[in-house]
This record gives sequence, C-alpha cells and structure tokens, in this order.
Amino acid sequence: MSMTVEVFSTPGCSTCARSREALKAVVESFGHDKVTWREVNVVDEIDYAVELGVVVPPSIALDGELVFPTLPTATKLKEALTKWLERRGTMRAHTESAVKDGHGY
Repeated sequence: MSMTVEVFSTPGCSTCARSREALKAVVESFGHDKVTWREVNVVDEIDYAVELGVVVPPSIALDGELVFPTLPTATKLKEALTKWLERRGTMRAHTESAVKDGHGY
C-alpha cells in the first residue's frame, strides 16, 4: 500500500505551478509503489480542503494529514516523506510481529 501526497492548489496559481514539478520529482523518486501524487483543486474540493485545515493554497497533505500549510522546499519534502515511510514501516512491522506472536488485534 502506498502513501498519498496531495498538493492543494487553485487554477492559475503561479506559485503552485513553479514549485510543482520539483516537488513532484521528489515524490516520484520514491517510486509509485511507495508514494503517489495527487493534485487537488481547492475550488473543486473545497469541503475536503477545509476538513484538512487548508487555509491558503498551495499546501501539502500526507495520507490525509495536512503536513505543510505552505509549500516546502524539495529537501524538506524528501525528509518528511522518508520519515513518514519509516514510521509506517515500523508500525507495519510491529503489527505483523504482534499478529505472528498471537497478540493481534
């Protein structure tokens, strides 16, 4: 199961367009099996954006959690994705171990 990076933007946002390709390249460097990229048009999905706490686009959410209320640098995004994936891997390994040991949920 891959994690999802959602980029919230509005049509015609020059800041969004300038940064999008560099950030998308970071996401794609992890591989589609680990991380997927989704562009969210705030105009079309305003209820979802508000639910996550997006105040001003562009913003980035990881697996449905607003992590960057403003666009990060490519380096900051890469660091966050690495930590996020490590955390998910640790949680998955813990769950698999608990089930294997008979302490499953």
